[in-house]
Amino acid sequence: MAALTIKPEEEKRVKGLGFLSNKGTDNFSGRIITRNGKITAAEMACIAQAAEKFGNGNVVFTTRLTVEVQGIPFEKIEDFRAFIAKEGLKTGGTGAKVRPVVSCKGTTCQYGLIDTYALSEEIHKRFFEGYGDVRLPHKFKIAVGGCPNNCVKPDLNDLGIVGQRIPNFHAEECKGCKKCRIEEICPMGAPQRTDGKINIDTDICSHCGRCAGKCYFKALPDGTNGFKVYVGGRWGKKVAQGRPLSKIFSSEEEVLSVVEKAILLFREQGRIGERFSQTIDRIGFEKAEEMLLSDDILGRKEAILAADLQSK
Repeated sequence: MAALTIKPEEEKRVKGLGFLSNKGTDNFSGRIITRNGKITAAEMACIAQAAEKFGNGNVVFTTRLTVEVQGIPFEKIEDFRAFIAKEGLKTGGTGAKVRPVVSCKGTTCQYGLIDTYALSEEIHKRFFEGYGDVRLPHKFKIAVGGCPNNCVKPDLNDLGIVGQRIPNFHAEECKGCKKCRIEEICPMGAPQRTDGKINIDTDICSHCGRCAGKCYFKALPDGTNGFKVYVGGRWGKKVAQGRPLSKIFSSEEEVLSVVEKAILLFREQGRIGERFSQTIDRIGFEKAEEMLLSDDILGRKEAILAADLQSK
């Protein structure tokens, strides 16, 4: 392997462009941004050609659903960026800012309750791209999950969104069947039998929606779709499980508004080097939730974005 010769300031500069050093060499991995892991066949072909032309031929996928081309020499970085730009591809995804959004395949999954691709792409557009020049106290990760199965671990992100289907249960329609389909199908054990009749324990119910329409007597004909939002999750050397806001949101626009308020809250209240979970712990979850459920912070948006970040 070649000895490292790249100056530290140059390595830092290209890292900001999405090029991470391949240890022990003068080569880099170029991180290409995707839309929650989704790329077209033409984009895939372009990446393959770029890997052969500028890298070592290897293409890998990150945990954030970005694509990395390995083995790019320092002097070929700009040529690589120009080549992939022919298909509209860009590098990036590093630094103290909103990171690339991830989602599960809830749009096509049998358990998906929301259109995860559409929602995550809108978040990508508004906040990864729209807030691309906004420096935050630390990185800010967002994940969108289609149902409470939590395959993409939304509650371990700075902000996570989980699709919900809240059962519309009509207790008066329950016939007290000895073999209840709702009770059988629930993975959580939320249906509880009292005096021969079924009731739904709302503290246990995860809003997965599997029970909707399963009662023969229409005691539970359907469910109401919505979005649960977790804040303050993280993984790594220090792990924190995000806490859900008390409100189940009924529309994508409500959710998008909460995402923006969370980013603004982090920028206003966070301190340089502090993750969002630490900011929430410091100011208190109740205060953070109050700010996220109010629109007051949106009125201070311009001032928050113009202000200097707080140091520790």
